[in-house]
Amino acid sequence: MNMVGSEADVQASDTRLATVVIGAGQAGLSAAHHLLRKGYKPYEDFVVLDANEGPGGAWRHRWDTLTFGKAHGLHPLPGMAFVTPDPNEPASAVVARYYGAYEQHFELPVIRPFKVKHVAGSLEEGFTVTSTDGRQLDAASIINATGTWDKPYWPAYPGQREFTGRQLHTKDFHSPEEFLGQRVLVVGGGTSAAQFLLQFADLGIDTLWSTRRPPQWRTAPKDSSWGIGVEAEVNERTHSGAPPRSVVSVTGLPLTDFYTAGIESGVLVSRGGIARIGERSVEFTDGSVEHIDVILWATGFRASLDQLAALGIREPGGGILMGEDSVSVAKVPGLFLVGYGASASTIGATRAGRAAAVGASRLLAEHLPVAVH
Repeated sequence: MNMVGSEADVQASDTRLATVVIGAGQAGLSAAHHLLRKGYKPYEDFVVLDANEGPGGAWRHRWDTLTFGKAHGLHPLPGMAFVTPDPNEPASAVVARYYGAYEQHFELPVIRPFKVKHVAGSLEEGFTVTSTDGRQLDAASIINATGTWDKPYWPAYPGQREFTGRQLHTKDFHSPEEFLGQRVLVVGGGTSAAQFLLQFADLGIDTLWSTRRPPQWRTAPKDSSWGIGVEAEVNERTHSGAPPRSVVSVTGLPLTDFYTAGIESGVLVSRGGIARIGERSVEFTDGSVEHIDVILWATGFRASLDQLAALGIREPGGGILMGEDSVSVAKVPGLFLVGYGASASTIGATRAGRAAAVGASRLLAEHLPVAVH
């Protein structure tokens, strides 16, 4: 077979690829790198599909006020050092530039934009990946690395639909300036919520903070064993088929000098949980009522897996039963999830990408040895 080097060549070759990686974020690029190391040929054996117009994964959608110096969880990809940039540069620009350079350096076969609509098939029959515009690719295995950005989580509270002010999610946030002169309720116990509150405070915007439980401020150890321990705790649920806990529920909030100052100033002090929402007010669980104009739901994300619905991977409780390697799906041999469970954070994304590449390579060698060139 002749070497191919573009999406057009892949389509024209009418050949089933060994692996299709869906997603070009941290986990997807890590998987692609390790596929290369396993001897897989770009465009001939595997491709990486990205719904975005350019590199950067979910990071390219982050707001400009989230600078590199304030961002958490920026980790190097395998095989290329992450050179520390200006801490005041937007993290979105930093990561997009780094991922783009990574793709070029390793000549990764990234096809974009290619938004996957659904995946069908099996290891025995092969998988078919179909885009929203009708393009199709066939593969012997799938590494799904779509992360969580496209699946924002909106909790429900009594009275929420009657609220007449503005409601938005972290995914829809662009700039703190658009909230000048308004009273903003930030809901959520993660780092995004804390960062929003401090940005608003810098502009003199009046804020309230609601968390279901007291903020879990923790000083994380610097050694790598801590990160491995976090992954193990999150993966314990996915190994039983239960829905994963968020990584922040395990790690807590990093108690940096940046956040300590916010706590001391009174900005980063939670009012507790929400009992109900009025037309322009919120009642907290302690019985107090406050006027608000805007609700910013910094309530996290869920795994973006709608494109895999036809494969029937969900357990009755909504979780996915994962194999001992934490990336293979027990119900669907040949399907690997990275960016699910512990690898939804960059703490585990790089290791998960490697595990998926190793798992796919081993599985194909055992069941479909002719699929790999």
